[in-house]
Amino acid sequence: MASVLSTYDKWKQFLGERVQNARNAGINDATIQRLATEIGNFLALKVDPKNDEERVLKELWSVCDEQEKQVMAKIMIKLVD
Repeated sequence: MASVLSTYDKWKQFLGERVQNARNAGINDATIQRLATEIGNFLALKVDPKNDEERVLKELWSVCDEQEKQVMAKIMIKLVD
């Protein structure tokens, strides 16, 4: 079975499902965004990009300040909604 990170579409589907699960569990969007920022930090530090889209996101993340990372996390959540 291919990893969820093997294709960008699988990653977006996975992320979208997790965002929906969090909302169904009563987690508000501000908390989801904070968690998405923490996950983005983890991925940028610990996970090698598996495709071009992830590579671009990692490069963008690496030049962002904390506020910009929060905006990127919010945009990713909007993208998968």
